Amino acid sequence: MRLSEKGLNHLKKSEGWRNAPYFDSAGIPTIGYGFTFYPNNKRVKITDDPITLAEGETMLKLILRPFEKWVSKLVTSSINQHQFDALVSFTYNVGQGNFSESTLLKKVNENPSDNTIQDEFKRWVYAGGKKSKGLKKRRNKEAYLYVNGY
Repeated sequence: MRLSEKGLNHLKKSEGWRNAPYFDSAGIPTIGYGFTFYPNNKRVKITDDPITLAEGETMLKLILRPFEKWVSKLVTSSINQHQFDALVSFTYNVGQGNFSESTLLKKVNENPSDNTIQDEFKRWVYAGGKKSKGLKKRRNKEAYLYVNGY
């Protein structure tokens, strides 16, 4: 399964665009659509040169592929497109390791229609040990997308 166009737009809106390196809310050097690394797996450094929007669009598509593959591999139950899109957005933000060990994934694999799945998204709202308003908003949107679609 691949991220839909609507899913891609959701992710881009959630991440926002910054052409120059900056420190994210957890203090990690970031660029573009929330990239902490480039397609060649090189970590973003705060001293890196800015990138163009066109470069960022190309990078995003390359960087997303492993996340799509991880979600497809880790989710063993049958899910629909908007559920997949929500899980890719979530995994892109928290990382494959966190997703693979999450109660969210366990519940999706046990029963993708479980009403408590939306609550699992909402547990992931901390950045640098502090509750983040931005992550709270993002998780609410991902939970809504998972349950209700677009």
